[in-house]
Amino acid sequence: MDVSEFFALSAGKWFSQRTVHNLNSGELQAGKSELKIEILTASDAAVVKLCQQHSINPAATGIEGVRISWDGVPDRTQAKQVGSTILAIVPNPDNPSEGQVLQDKGNSRYVMGGDDVLTLITESETLHAEERLWYLMPNLRLRTSVVKQANGTEQASFCSEIRMGVTAKS
Repeated sequence: MDVSEFFALSAGKWFSQRTVHNLNSGELQAGKSELKIEILTASDAAVVKLCQQHSINPAATGIEGVRISWDGVPDRTQAKQVGSTILAIVPNPDNPSEGQVLQDKGNSRYVMGGDDVLTLITESETLHAEERLWYLMPNLRLRTSVVKQANGTEQASFCSEIRMGVTAKS
């Protein structure tokens, strides 16, 4: 599976359950949310704007966009969160199993493994995050992540996502 096929398989409505473990304090959080994932073309205005913001030619081969919307409660003690974000997937022309994931605030890189596991890596001066996503079945997706912050805080999370329905391609 390539990165384009991976994201195409992600399109739809998902029910997500997440457990986050603070490795320093031992605190656990459990939350749930509904996700909506839509695939956008490279010519979508939001994808073009995002590429231009990061000085990437939006007409480059293989660029795709993804809109992710969420509505949920990250932990039973926290308020409901609703939001959305746009991602632009920019494959490396020399090795399309690797590339960039452009976001409004910061960038990540991805590696699509031969085992069909997508790894997203986000690094900054204050943070290192690695998230792995894979499908057990087309309608069951799993995610794990490890986040290490410069202040020493470390968190690990596990998330299971069950597809509730498919959305149309934009």
